[in-house]
Amino acid sequence: MGGVTSSMAAKMAFFPPSPPSYEVVEEAATGALVLEAFPRRENVRVVKFGTRRGSEIVGVYIAHPMAKSTILYSHGNAADIGHMLELYVDLSTHLRVNLFGYDYSGYGQSSGKPSENNTYADIEAAYKYLEENYGTKQEDIILYGQSVGSGPTLDLATRLPRLRAVVLHSPILSGLRVMYPVKRTYWFDIYKNIDKIPLVKCPVLIIHGTDDEVVDCSHGKHLWELCKEKYEPLWLKGGNHCNLELYPEYLRHLRKFISIIEKSPSQWQTLWRSIGGVEEARRSVDCFEAPRMSADLRDKPRKSTDKQEQLKFQGHKLSNVETVEKSRISFDHVAGSQRNKENHDKSRKSVDVHFGRTRKSLDWLDKIRAR
Repeated sequence: MGGVTSSMAAKMAFFPPSPPSYEVVEEAATGALVLEAFPRRENVRVVKFGTRRGSEIVGVYIAHPMAKSTILYSHGNAADIGHMLELYVDLSTHLRVNLFGYDYSGYGQSSGKPSENNTYADIEAAYKYLEENYGTKQEDIILYGQSVGSGPTLDLATRLPRLRAVVLHSPILSGLRVMYPVKRTYWFDIYKNIDKIPLVKCPVLIIHGTDDEVVDCSHGKHLWELCKEKYEPLWLKGGNHCNLELYPEYLRHLRKFISIIEKSPSQWQTLWRSIGGVEEARRSVDCFEAPRMSADLRDKPRKSTDKQEQLKFQGHKLSNVETVEKSRISFDHVAGSQRNKENHDKSRKSVDVHFGRTRKSLDWLDKIRAR
């Protein structure tokens, strides 16, 4: 089943925080699950659910009393829901949505091992949990994928024809394309978003920083061009891979997007055309620089350099910058490898050796799909 390929891809792409940022405990009085050492909130529920591949997944559901939509959030690399919790709560509050975040297999306190196909099973189980336990309808769900989370997000989106919308935050074209500017899709590549996004039928919003040194902004540009239902993208000038939530435009643009797509399809298309539509957005992508190459996929958590800094979302303050900084960690910080030629060459040689070996094995990705 392509064991060599699976093992190699997992080593390259997945870096769960070690140790996890949280523990799950059961309250003696109520029997409810809580994240130990995190403030208890009445609108936050900690849950566990199983996947078709045998993992037990930990998730958090944040309810909003005025919500019309529910965001299913797939976070980036080297983070878990403990790192993400404060951001989840703030997004739910300011966007007036329910939000369901989950940890991939092998992340946080979720069991199993990280792999591409496990993440597909993880998000599928999270979606089914929303359906079965909260009565959430497909047409009320917004899938949100950050960096590596764009992989499971787009995979599920291709199978949900009545989905309300998709948000891609610093998304990747594919795993291999983060490392090399390849022009074709290879069978041993992972997260082949470039091939899947044309199959998504709902509105898609793409957010990317123009100075992203981890996943070049050309990834977001190319995915936007391939979208079937394009929405005005947000290219944050000067934004990098880990700081997009700091920009006031980030929340403002998300809020506008959600307010539009919560209307009927005919209404949102009329509104989209009235604000400039596709041609206006197309002009905004013409200023991109040539893509930069990245030699390593591993994320390295960033720490805030100023713990007193306050994040402002349209007049609302977000505290606990260090926690929010951790939540922005996604696919990998590779600036060091770009400055160090010796490490760059060494990692490239290692990857080439792995890829040479995997070509001899079965295409495990296609085989999984054929099941």
